[in-house]
Amino acid sequence: MIIRQFFIPGIAHSSYLVAGDRSCAIIDPSRDVERYLQEARGMGVSITHIFETHLHADFISGHLDLARAAGAEIIAPRAANCAYPHTPVAEGDEIVLEDIRIRVIETAGHTPEHCCYVATDTSRGNSPVALFSGDTLFVGDVGRPDLFPGRAEELAGKLFDNLHTKLMTLPDECELYPAHGMGSLCGRAMAAKRSSTIGYERKYNPALQIRDRAAFIHTLTHNMPAAPDHFARCSAINQKGPALMESLPRPVPLPPQKFSDRVKGDDAVLLDVRGYPGFSGIHIPGSWNIDLAGNFATQTGWILPPGKEIFLVVDYEWQAEAAALQLHRVGFDRITGFLDGGMLMWGMLGQPVARVPVIPAREAHALVSSGEAVLLDVRSAEEWQAGHAEQSVHIPWHDLRTRHVELDPAYQYAVMCKGGQRASIAAGILMMHGFSRVLNIAGGYSAYRRAGFAP
Repeated sequence: MIIRQFFIPGIAHSSYLVAGDRSCAIIDPSRDVERYLQEARGMGVSITHIFETHLHADFISGHLDLARAAGAEIIAPRAANCAYPHTPVAEGDEIVLEDIRIRVIETAGHTPEHCCYVATDTSRGNSPVALFSGDTLFVGDVGRPDLFPGRAEELAGKLFDNLHTKLMTLPDECELYPAHGMGSLCGRAMAAKRSSTIGYERKYNPALQIRDRAAFIHTLTHNMPAAPDHFARCSAINQKGPALMESLPRPVPLPPQKFSDRVKGDDAVLLDVRGYPGFSGIHIPGSWNIDLAGNFATQTGWILPPGKEIFLVVDYEWQAEAAALQLHRVGFDRITGFLDGGMLMWGMLGQPVARVPVIPAREAHALVSSGEAVLLDVRSAEEWQAGHAEQSVHIPWHDLRTRHVELDPAYQYAVMCKGGQRASIAAGILMMHGFSRVLNIAGGYSAYRRAGFAP
C-alpha cells in the first residue's frame, strides 16, 4: 500500500491517494483534481474510488470532477444524504481495493454524518495500518463540534465517545492521516506536523488527555475561534454536488471603461487581490482588498457576499487564474473578469482612485495620544486577549461588515492587525461605509509593540 499526501496551504487541507499495484483511491479530494490524475498516471494506476469523510464545511470538494474525469466510484457517509450518484456507507461496511481493506467507522462529532476510514494492508498483516480521520482527529487536536447551531454540546459528547470507544481502540502503530493541519479553522490548535500515529496522539494530544466527558464537552464548546461565513455554505454545496469546474467561466481581461461599467451593478463585487502597499497607494473606490499571497481563500470565503459576480484587480494576468481557483475552492463560481492593464492603465485613463495612507507606529501613537485618531485593533479575539494597546478599540476585521455602525465616520481611524494585511481588508470595509479618514499602521501590532506602545 502506497500513500501520497497532497496539502493546500491557506485552507490547510490534506487529501490522499491510497494505491495498490494497479488501482488507487482518493480521499477527500480538492476541487482542482488534475493533481490526482497526474499522480495516478505517473504511478501507473487507475483511480477507481473516491472517499468523502464528511460534508466539508471549509472547502468545496472535487469528488464530482474527479469521478467524471476518472470514472471512479464515489463513497460517502449514508447519513450525509448526498444528492449525487454515490455508494452510501455506514459503520462496519468495507471496501476492498486489491490487498487493501478499508473499513468504515461512523464518527459523528465534528459533523453529524462524519465517517473515518481504517485501512489494512492484508498483504502484510491483519492489523490496521492507517486511519484517514477527516476532521474527527487531527495531529494535536480534534474537530470542532460547534458549527451546527444548537447542537454543539450534543456533537461534542458524540465526538468524545467516538474518539475513546472507536479511534483510541486502534493499535498504537496505526498511522493517522487527517484532512487538515495547522492553519485550518476546523479545529482550535492543530500541530504543524501533517501526520502522526494513534499511539503518539494517545499520549500527547491535549484534547485526548481530557478524560472527563463533561469537561471535554465544556472545553470544545467554549471560547472557540470564530467560524468563517463559508462554513455555513460549503456543506450544503457538497451535499447537493458542486458545479463541475469545466462548466465554470474563466476570468477574461476587461478594458478599464468596460470594467468600470460592469462593477457598478448591485450584482457585482470588486476584489483587489494585490498586497496592501499597492492597495494603499492607489485603488478603485469601493474595492475589497484581500491579498492573494495571504490566507486568501479563507478570508474571501469569510467576508465576500455569496452569489455575486466577482471582478478582479491584479498586478499580473496569471494572478486572475490563481485567484479564481482559490475562490472556487470556497464556493465562489462567478469570477467574471479582471482589469486589463491593472491600476496603471486605470490611472492613466483618469479613472477615480482612492488610497489608504500607511503610517509608522510612532506617528500612529502620536495621533492617538493627541486625540487626532482612534486606534482600531482588528485582530482576532484570541490575539487581542494575548496582548493589546490600552487605548485601542477592538473589532475583529471580519466583524466590521456589521459593527462599523459602532464607529463614528467623522473620526480618523488608525487601523492595525498583526502586520498590515487584515488592516487593509478592514480599511476597505470602512471606506465602503463612508469612513474617509482611514490609516493603516505599517507593521501593525508587531511594530506597535516593538516601539514600546503595547505589551
